[in-house]
Amino acid sequence: MLTKYYTISGFGSHEIEIEKSRFICYIDEVKTESEAQQFIADIKKKHHDANHNCSAYLIGEHDEIQKANDDGEPSGTAGVPMLEVLKKRGLKDIVVVVTRYFGGKKLGAGGLIRAYGQSVSEGLNAVGVVERTLIKVVNVKISYKLLGKVEHALRSSHYHLENVTHLEEVDFELWIKFEEIETFNNWMVELTNGSCQITESVVKYM
Repeated sequence: MLTKYYTISGFGSHEIEIEKSRFICYIDEVKTESEAQQFIADIKKKHHDANHNCSAYLIGEHDEIQKANDDGEPSGTAGVPMLEVLKKRGLKDIVVVVTRYFGGKKLGAGGLIRAYGQSVSEGLNAVGVVERTLIKVVNVKISYKLLGKVEHALRSSHYHLENVTHLEEVDFELWIKFEEIETFNNWMVELTNGSCQITESVVKYM
């Protein structure tokens, strides 16, 4: 799995006008092709009166699924330029639809390529790109006599402390970056003189 990747912060839209044509860019994060197709269908339904609803999506750790659709624009002037923007920005698991309302002036092939590319690029800037980091959920159990020392050390560190549970023992749930697991475990063993129980569980992106 990738230790990190870039995607968008969530659903968003952004509109620009070029030569009196309206270009409305819709963007969202998706995990499957069916989610991407549903998103495209929803936008097409919302803008059923538009001249074009062009789309592109990029899904998978190594961009295994990538599709582009010109939706009636001249071949290669809309969907592909949109997809290329996503690829050049290094984004993953993302779908984009650009809705066009024709303003009466033809842009030509080059103009369309620039317009659709610009629409997606500005849309991404408006919505915001985020970094997803691969983490592992780590639980550390200690006795109450170590609580003050360990909790202070954890809260003073850069490690993400997600939850603290007080039962027979104290259980700290931490989200640790994949590449920092070994360093964290060694630090915790040293901090507690070996008096801790460390359990690694779920792997996910944060």
